Amino acid sequence: MMQDRAEPRQAAERRNGMRGLALPAAALALLALSACGRAPTEDILRGGVPAMTNLHQASNLPPESVRTVARRDYGWRLIYHPARAPVNAEQGAARALCGLESRRAARIDHIPRIDPLADPGARIIDIYCA
Repeated sequence: MMQDRAEPRQAAERRNGMRGLALPAAALALLALSACGRAPTEDILRGGVPAMTNLHQASNLPPESVRTVARRDYGWRLIYHPARAPVNAEQGAARALCGLESRRAARIDHIPRIDPLADPGARIIDIYCA
């Protein structure tokens, strides 16, 4: 009688023990698969800017003021909040971003907002590099 009760209990303990091993095995598999990911890129944006460059930081503006920095055929498009940026922020950002390409800033154009309610107070500028 005692033998009958012991066998199901031992079987249950073996099953629970296997469950305990499943989690570490899954974690190891996930770690091994993530190690197979793409190595740091050596891709280059137009103008010779490394693709891994943090453009928000490269804009030379405070992080809380920058919304978007994008490379365009003519230079750069920057969306930022002037109220959260220092004086002469546009010129400083233009110098910094064109400087990534070893070029100088030729001009800055203000782009009208299509939907000013989308991000109130933000300004869009196009920076042309020479």
